[in-house]
Amino acid sequence: MAPYDEVNAPSADRRGMPERGSAGRRESSRSQWWIWILLFIVVAAVWGYFHSRGAQANSAAAAAGVNGSGDGGQPSNMTVPVVVATAHRGDLPVYFNGLGTVTAFNTVTVRSRVDGQIVKINFTEGQNVKEGDALIEIDPRPYQVQLEQAEGQLAKDQAQLKDMQVDYERYKLLYKEGVIPQQQLDTQQAQVGTYEGAIKADLATIDNAKLQITYSHITAPIGGRVGLRLVDIGNIVHATDTSGLLVITQLQPIAVLFSLPQDQLPEVVAKMRAIKQLAVEAFDRDNTSKIATGKLLTIDNQIDTTTGTYKLKAVFDNAKNELFPNQFVNVHLLVDTKRSVVLVPTTAILRGPQGTYVFAVGKGNAVAVKNVTLSVTTGNLAGISGGLADGDVVVIDGQDKLKEGTVVDPRTQRTGGSSSAQSSFLPDGSTPGAPTGGPVR
Repeated sequence: MAPYDEVNAPSADRRGMPERGSAGRRESSRSQWWIWILLFIVVAAVWGYFHSRGAQANSAAAAAGVNGSGDGGQPSNMTVPVVVATAHRGDLPVYFNGLGTVTAFNTVTVRSRVDGQIVKINFTEGQNVKEGDALIEIDPRPYQVQLEQAEGQLAKDQAQLKDMQVDYERYKLLYKEGVIPQQQLDTQQAQVGTYEGAIKADLATIDNAKLQITYSHITAPIGGRVGLRLVDIGNIVHATDTSGLLVITQLQPIAVLFSLPQDQLPEVVAKMRAIKQLAVEAFDRDNTSKIATGKLLTIDNQIDTTTGTYKLKAVFDNAKNELFPNQFVNVHLLVDTKRSVVLVPTTAILRGPQGTYVFAVGKGNAVAVKNVTLSVTTGNLAGISGGLADGDVVVIDGQDKLKEGTVVDPRTQRTGGSSSAQSSFLPDGSTPGAPTGGPVR
């Protein structure tokens, strides 16, 4: 019997059995595909690595070629845009700054000094009144009746006094003739004195009635602005009422109370003794717009131990009613003026291990580091007493990209059209507006 041959086996048997040769070939093909995929990934990674290294090398070479110096610094043919300002010599005011509250120079709560009904109101709310202007009238008729009664009693007492005086003169003649004793004469004299005293009491009662009538016509004790009416017409008021009828606040002049640190007290006191009057400026809440200018009036007599500050009082004319009671303001007290110093914006001042310095723009727009001596800083201005000359151009924005010798593109305007910090100054060395910061010693 011939050996069993799979090739010659009946087709029915081959269909029922797996073909081991074709399965092996398929498994071999799958293994080869995985190898090709892995090989492709490795080749791609190697190519990407060398390509990135080549790009970096080309960039470095290009940068070195542009720079031309080979030291990795700023390219020699590239400039750095910066904002600059020109230094000017002038006077710099020194301010002490504090927070203040506007206070009425005088405040009066008008009350009734008599009892009665309000029959007339002679003012409107918010009206400016002068001292002596009629405000409110209280019914004066009860006091007029009291006046008439006192005048009637006075007339009665005066008539009786006259009768007693006539009797007294008669008793003196009788006493001289020895008709009456001394005691009767003295009694008559006492009667005369009694009625003289009664007349004085009657005159006082009349004056009191007249005074009550005067009090029934309420007038303004001071000049100022009338507030809201607290009592309406027709109400009965009493002299013992705790609430008033209206409030008057004096706005011209007006006062501002503000505080300063106690360390600044000796200098303020010394300046007050030397100058007598120190200028004070009031600014709005944002500390950007000046509202009014006044003068320092006085200093409080003690320091607040809880805050370490002392209070000061300034007075303002307030002719245009710029200030209003209880308004919050920023106060700038002028204590000194530094004369003939070089003025630059504070943004130009830098600090480092070598001290205070600036970047000055020189020939060819190359910057140089200049050490400067800072005299005083007030708000956005710095006064330089050494190291910088009048007319020097300094960088006020973009210093972080600079070093000695860097070539810059100086501009007086920032990108976008916004103005520089302080690119120019007024002839006296000041800038528009007022300083917003305190002095730096």
